[in-house]
Amino acid sequence: MAYSPDSEAQPDELDARRSARLHELGHIDDEACRRFTSAIEFAGRKWNAAILLAGVRGARRFSEYRDTVAGISDRVLAARLRELEADGLLERHVRATTPVTIRYTPSSRALQLMELLQPLVEWQADEERTAGQAG
Repeated sequence: MAYSPDSEAQPDELDARRSARLHELGHIDDEACRRFTSAIEFAGRKWNAAILLAGVRGARRFSEYRDTVAGISDRVLAARLRELEADGLLERHVRATTPVTIRYTPSSRALQLMELLQPLVEWQADEERTAGQAG
């Protein structure tokens, strides 16, 4: 488990810190809360993160995304690629070849989202390690 300043704190001191932090978080206005909820629901929507991660790892063509995102159907992948493009997270590039070549690349917004999700991934990994140690 990673070191944290709280790991050496006494229980009463820890409760006071948590209480103060919860008090700070309680002052998030309703509009900010709605934006946060919307962002979390988007990021957590089935397949979105896996598709964006595939793009970050180098997938560009439809077949590459399909091969990288295990279990996704062609229909769902096509729909999600369109949605992610409409949301500005994927950029669609069309080349007039025979047949037409379409490539999808993550936008700077997608890269930013993936960077923002990384601490959440690390938090989950810590939770799994902690649960593994307790069991």
